[in-house]
Amino acid sequence: MDAYLDSEEFRKRSQPAIQAKIKGNFFIQGLQQLFPEFLPEQVRLFAYYSALGQFWQVMCPMFLDLSDRYDRGEIKTIPQVVQHILDALVAAANLPITYSVKIEGKVYEIIPKSAGLTFLADTAVPYVEAVFFRGTPFPGTVSYNAQAQAISPDQGRFEYGALYADPLPIGGAGIPPTQLMQDMRHYLPEYLHEVYRKSRRGEDDLRVQICQTFQKSMFCVTTAAILGLAPHPVNTTDPKEQKAIQAYLENWMDRFMTSRLIGVNS
Repeated sequence: MDAYLDSEEFRKRSQPAIQAKIKGNFFIQGLQQLFPEFLPEQVRLFAYYSALGQFWQVMCPMFLDLSDRYDRGEIKTIPQVVQHILDALVAAANLPITYSVKIEGKVYEIIPKSAGLTFLADTAVPYVEAVFFRGTPFPGTVSYNAQAQAISPDQGRFEYGALYADPLPIGGAGIPPTQLMQDMRHYLPEYLHEVYRKSRRGEDDLRVQICQTFQKSMFCVTTAAILGLAPHPVNTTDPKEQKAIQAYLENWMDRFMTSRLIGVNS
């Protein structure tokens, strides 16, 4: 998707929509002449927002269905959770990601179906990569001063995603997940709340426990995505395919070495 939004086709498709939108707005027309990349960048931003929304149109009902299946006793183990997510990802894998806008009754296709963008490859996998693995450091936990060199200039070495985040700062000032966990505590199902009550600290560290549960669930989603992208079935008996699977999984396992995988499951 990133490559498409930088392509000449995107530029050609976005320009008619931009011109239709700013028609009669002389201030914005002048601004567009001074900064020709400003409005195309806004269209890119809206395209990403739309793609994110289409991603959640698949994930949201999948999670709600997972909850309903658990309530009915159909889901009892972590492998079953992973399989449920995997089935949903595979079923939606080739759903087209498109984006169009309607201006004064006319529809402008910014990302047409012919662009070939699909749910799994162009939204689900990038979401896992950006949010679960890379991410950005939470303000207040790492110095953003370049001279302190606390943050690597190489984005390829970023390990600030949800799978690496230390849950202990949750509740502290400047930590973005604090508000999320505070909201989530109001919607805890009673069976989960009871688990927290029986922990060593009871409800004294409720937000931290919620964060750890959230991380566990994200490991399930990541596992499902990894299995869904595998070049061959993981239970293959073909020696060549087994070798390819091993190399594929080793690459992912190396990235888990510094994650919270062991901590949240201990």
